Amino acid sequence: MIGAAQLAALPDHSCVINTARGSLIDTAALERECAAGRLHAILDVTDPEPLPAHSALYDLPNVMITPHVAGSSGSEILRMTDGALDELTRLAAGQPLLRPVHPDDLAHTA
Repeated sequence: MIGAAQLAALPDHSCVINTARGSLIDTAALERECAAGRLHAILDVTDPEPLPAHSALYDLPNVMITPHVAGSSGSEILRMTDGALDELTRLAAGQPLLRPVHPDDLAHTA
């Protein structure tokens, strides 16, 4: 839906925010505009998701990538924070994690 032509039509220094679906925006076109410094971006979703490790979007100072949490509201944020802090406490105490993330899981999780 949002390709190079639509991004080019935005005024300089506009901020593109995507919290919907990564595939709505042409990632390569957005990367070019952000790398040129013309646009800024806040991306809660990307295409592909996650972005490849070599993506320039990770290192651009005008791009913020969030961990796909924009749809969370209410108590979800509190529960996710509590869960992360509980795991961190276990790790610091030398205890096994309750919800470890394994490299094989990364292929099918956001």
